[in-house]
Amino acid sequence: MINNICIIGVGLIGGSFAAGLKQSGQIKSIIGFGRNEENLIKAKSLNVIDDYSLDIAIALKGVDMVLIATPVNSFAAVLEMIKPYIDDSVVISDVGSTKGSVVAVAKEVFGEVPSRFIPAHPIAGKEKSGVEASDGELFNHKRVILTPEENADTKALEAVSKMWTILGAKVETMTHQKHDDLLAMTSHLPHMLAFGLMDYLVKSNPDACDYAAGGFKDFSRIASSDAVMWRDICLNNSADIVKHIQGYQQVLDNLSGLIESNESDALEKLFSEAKTARDEWIKD
Repeated sequence: MINNICIIGVGLIGGSFAAGLKQSGQIKSIIGFGRNEENLIKAKSLNVIDDYSLDIAIALKGVDMVLIATPVNSFAAVLEMIKPYIDDSVVISDVGSTKGSVVAVAKEVFGEVPSRFIPAHPIAGKEKSGVEASDGELFNHKRVILTPEENADTKALEAVSKMWTILGAKVETMTHQKHDDLLAMTSHLPHMLAFGLMDYLVKSNPDACDYAAGGFKDFSRIASSDAVMWRDICLNNSADIVKHIQGYQQVLDNLSGLIESNESDALEKLFSEAKTARDEWIKD
């Protein structure tokens, strides 16, 4: 049973995780830890957490589970920080958008991935960040991917899975390699396109956005996402992201060639197939 949880990094995702569990009434206490006391005070006032501490030894006292919800580049420092204050009975998990890098860092810090460390990634979010954007319903009907290593403790895996199930999530498991490749296509690449498009428009013609309609707002929405988080994702999943940027560049080159050559039938076929694929996906 998981009764007491420490959340390190009480922002959008960590805060939503906490808020959802508090609403469920199935957890005894949730304590927040971070460097910004003002943020933690706000989290407590919003009833996202029960209490907080700026002292990691106090924050981890008596906890059954630690959830790391900080940018992935901070994981080495976070794991080093918690290492002296946890034992083999404590379940560790995270919400990072890259999993291979998390596994690598855990091996560096502990010598091997602890059996009760269950990496996780909720496929949910908002373009807004911070504890103020926390939403206890954020993960309802959303996928959460767990990437346990071969040595993963069965009870720890069940406990982490149960936490997300309580929040209404659809839990799946896969290898961290498969996760990083899939997410590079479906999440990381679209964010790169949105950031890149905004950069292109602003530098090419600062007035262009004044003439953008709803379609552009929809497409560019995710360019409002947290810059530090996405910097870290790029640095920690660079090979897969670059691979899919290059693959997409080939599609753009083909599309450019079709337009330049006035290939009307080929253009219509490409657009129709893309429309059909998206309509089928949305219908599901």
